[in-house]
Amino acid sequence: MPRGTPEFLNRRPNLPIAESWETIPGDNLIEIPFLGQVSAGLPIEACLDGDSLHVPSRMVRRNTYALRVRGDSMIDCNIFDGDVIIIERQESAENGETAVVMINNQEVTLKKLYIERSGVRLQPANASMAPIYLKNSDIQVLGLVMGVVRQTEMAA
Repeated sequence: MPRGTPEFLNRRPNLPIAESWETIPGDNLIEIPFLGQVSAGLPIEACLDGDSLHVPSRMVRRNTYALRVRGDSMIDCNIFDGDVIIIERQESAENGETAVVMINNQEVTLKKLYIERSGVRLQPANASMAPIYLKNSDIQVLGLVMGVVRQTEMAA
């Protein structure tokens, strides 16, 4: 059941993600796959949902899908628990990009990705949470965050 009116936040290019969001109108909607949940906290087991979601066409690129965020590790990037993130499927990420990452072919998490000498650092955007350090071979980038759909509460 909808909790309110969806707010569509599109990522503007060439800006830090926390400052890149612009609200766009919810018109010209097209359907994209809704593939389940992603953890913004401790990694959770990957599982596919197989549902769909309607979003404005300008949020959709070639291989776009949606995931619901569970957790608070990305709040400093303006991505909150319960938000639906719009992901563009990609197999690589630039240093500092906000990415959906699979760990050891099992668990999926949403973090900022940093390539370091010793491997990879998955950095939360929440000062109260610690980064996750892994070897390059332990992770697989699944996609990059391109938008957010947030349910705004209806006034009583």
